[in-house]
Amino acid sequence: MKAPFQTVIIEEISPTVSGDNFPIKRIPGQQVEVEATIFKEGHDIIRAMLQWRTMGDSAWQETPMTFLGNDRWKGSFQAAAAGFMEYTIEAWGDPFESWLVEVSKKMEVGITELSLEALEGAVLLREATTRATHKNENKKLFQVLQELEELGTSSKKFSTAKLKSIIEEEELLALMKKWPDRSLATQHEPFNKIHIDRPSAHFSAWYEFFPRSAEGKGDRGSTLRDCLARIDDAKAMGFDVIYFPPIHPIGWTARKGRNNALVCKPGDPGVPYAIGNETGGHDAIEPALGSLKDFAWLMQELRKRNMELALDFALNCSPDHPYVKEHPEWFFHRPDGSIKYAENPPKKYEDVYPLNFYNPQWKQLWEELKRILLFWAERGVSTFRVDNPHTKPVAFWEWVIAEVHALFPDVIFLSEAFTTPAMMKRLAKVGFTQSYTYFTWRNTREELEEYFTELTQSEMREYFRPHLFTNTPDILPFYLQQSGRAGFLIRAVLAATLSSLYGIYSGFELCENTALPDREEYADSEKYYFKARDWNAPGNIKSWIARLNEIRKAHPALQTTNNLRFCSSDNRSLICYHKYSEDHQDHLFIVVNLDPHHTQSGMIELPLYHLGMTPDAAYTVEDLLDGNSYSWQGSRNYVSLNPHEQPAHVFRVK
Repeated sequence: MKAPFQTVIIEEISPTVSGDNFPIKRIPGQQVEVEATIFKEGHDIIRAMLQWRTMGDSAWQETPMTFLGNDRWKGSFQAAAAGFMEYTIEAWGDPFESWLVEVSKKMEVGITELSLEALEGAVLLREATTRATHKNENKKLFQVLQELEELGTSSKKFSTAKLKSIIEEEELLALMKKWPDRSLATQHEPFNKIHIDRPSAHFSAWYEFFPRSAEGKGDRGSTLRDCLARIDDAKAMGFDVIYFPPIHPIGWTARKGRNNALVCKPGDPGVPYAIGNETGGHDAIEPALGSLKDFAWLMQELRKRNMELALDFALNCSPDHPYVKEHPEWFFHRPDGSIKYAENPPKKYEDVYPLNFYNPQWKQLWEELKRILLFWAERGVSTFRVDNPHTKPVAFWEWVIAEVHALFPDVIFLSEAFTTPAMMKRLAKVGFTQSYTYFTWRNTREELEEYFTELTQSEMREYFRPHLFTNTPDILPFYLQQSGRAGFLIRAVLAATLSSLYGIYSGFELCENTALPDREEYADSEKYYFKARDWNAPGNIKSWIARLNEIRKAHPALQTTNNLRFCSSDNRSLICYHKYSEDHQDHLFIVVNLDPHHTQSGMIELPLYHLGMTPDAAYTVEDLLDGNSYSWQGSRNYVSLNPHEQPAHVFRVK
């Protein structure tokens, strides 16, 4: 029978998310390390169990927690298969262990008359026999309680030595730990949740390209069946996820021309984000790209290469989308009755109608959008990059992601929300698997260290998986515009090593950096036309990217994000950080010259104690990027990096 009130205080449990009972995130086999403050009145000895189970199971698995001191306890378990788990803590004051401590203290101060204490122990063991279901173990407990009763009621002089030998018997102690009195235990509620995703939610490298520009021909578009060469090139560079911008039919009304011109010329392909025409909407393929049969063929080819497709889920509708005729109530209307197109002043999107998620028929709209996601999930799409989720209700995302996961628990959702921190965090909490970040605009050592310390050392580490994109079709950062080829090398190594998730938009490997004046936007953006490219143009950095991805796949230290620790450097243009595997068998030190124009040199300091080495140890470091090795002494050593030749080291301590 459980106590009718809380007998043990259990508080300050970590990890949790904002106290809102949102789930933390893990992948199968990953450790979940739990700490809590646990205490009760008096001097009773407390025992605590960390408990966990798959959602829907009735029985808990459990393991004893370890006392750390100052009322703090710790325990851990491994995450199971994809889906949801929950965990909690059960704690109680242990009468038997408390009795042991009391008796031992009395013995230590020379008290020799302990017959009543022996009888008290016998009572505790008799109660234990009612709990022990194993026959031989029950027999052993009964035998010891008889010895205690005999000792406590003996007419002869009480034997302290005999009592001491009884209470120190290892078998007895083990049995009483196995069959404790938990009748006054407290189980913490509400239970904490864990969402477990497949491994690629935690570690992957993405390559984005427009399928219509796959062949790099400026006079005509490519089809889905023309994409294999581009896919194989991405695979050769080490990427495992291909990300397509929308591949749906493109609207005709107000179709934008080259460089966002309001009037398109004959042959202009339009913007893929203006979705829908007479051939279909979000569940159709742009006819110029092919058909659903061609899409199925492409998915099969990706699977043969152990790659997957991330599909853009962009909730934009062109004026020609079937929804406009079938469900005009799903859109915003002006006083004159016309449907309002999208605006983000001074930008105007005359070719796009935004959906009204609060319209009177919102339930029908939400169900339809869920149907679209399930339509593609049924065709093998297990990753969605969601366009601008911060402009739609958070409640919608929380609902629709849960609905999809109920049928397809492996589906990954990437939040493309370049917005305020609070909204980015909330979207991650309510279900988005991965999140875009501010990495694109963090360039100095101070900016990078501050931001990534927040991502990896604050509560964000439990629910926010940072996905680092070096560039996007919409964003050509000023850093890349002004830094030349060296800047692309630098940003590639930072993205590939600071997080276990990163991606590039095609053209990055060619160091494309021609922008519109004073704007972080590509000039002649391929959003508006067929992009001509030589995919092997001189000066490309494909081999550099391939080597980075090769190192990532070979070293567990780079396959997780929250193992990041920054090291000191006496040159502000040099950033140094330490990455290590969960089993501490793989240690890497990355040093990057953040200055794309000049050679930078200085002393860096490595925390050798993390490797079990003395501060003055002699050792060798191997640079995994070029294979060169260096003999070092002690924690402080000198580095010099030329940004044009090799702007970074990825050191392995040999």
